Amino acid sequence: MLSSCKDYGITFGRKIKTSYLHPNQFGQEMNEVSNFFKSAFSVDNVIFGFDEGDLKVLLIKRGAAPFKGLWALPGDLVYPNEDLDTAATRVLDELTGLENVYLEQVHTFGAVDRHPLGRVITIAYFSLIKIADFSPHASSFAQTVKWHSVTQAQKAKLAFDHNIILNTCFNALKQKVRIRPVGFELLPPKFTLTELQHLYEAVLRTKLDKRNFRKKILSMNLLIDRDEMQEGVPHRPARLYQFDKERYNQFEAEGFNFELKESKKKSRRKKLAALMESV
Repeated sequence: MLSSCKDYGITFGRKIKTSYLHPNQFGQEMNEVSNFFKSAFSVDNVIFGFDEGDLKVLLIKRGAAPFKGLWALPGDLVYPNEDLDTAATRVLDELTGLENVYLEQVHTFGAVDRHPLGRVITIAYFSLIKIADFSPHASSFAQTVKWHSVTQAQKAKLAFDHNIILNTCFNALKQKVRIRPVGFELLPPKFTLTELQHLYEAVLRTKLDKRNFRKKILSMNLLIDRDEMQEGVPHRPARLYQFDKERYNQFEAEGFNFELKESKKKSRRKKLAALMESV
């Protein structure tokens, strides 16, 4: 007996016959197609903050297998009836208690063996937040939630392929800081030019020339002079600034070229290193 089959057309790169198929043949075709629907999806959140001159990332210590006891990015599987953006927001809230955080999709990771329990494709999101504005707390399978220096986190052994994900998102941030303003999300409402420079140095991981940085940033008319000075500091008080929100939004939409000179000392070290390598 023959059974009819719908016209599947070109499916997953091969032609399925649109003529009549024997039931056994039809079952084989459908089993082969069903293999393509056996992958799971997850989301992983890379949350950056800036504190005491250091760029930090929020990690959880996993309290469940696989990788129980290891530090990891806040991430979990996506429900079958859930879209990716909703999942990213839900997972961040369930594991760290963070709410109302803007998450930007960065990259997809699909190595076949990236998850020990099966094929799981993960989508990475990242965000920039003011650490002082949030109080994360561990819940669900997260035993602990803690801010870590990005530099130290990159050296540690993280769960799954989270070292790769962290490095990818950090590199994306380094690119973003050169073409879009980022300080509004990471600095307090009022800050000094030194604090702003330290932020850029932490992201770019290079010492910047102080005079060149200030000249560049002030020429962009991105800052508003508060006509105030720091108070209660053990050093000479510095002038306070804030971002011009309208100008900031304009730069976010249009972008800019924010190439900066390294400090002379840093530049000399690089030249010396290059000279030593050529000998």
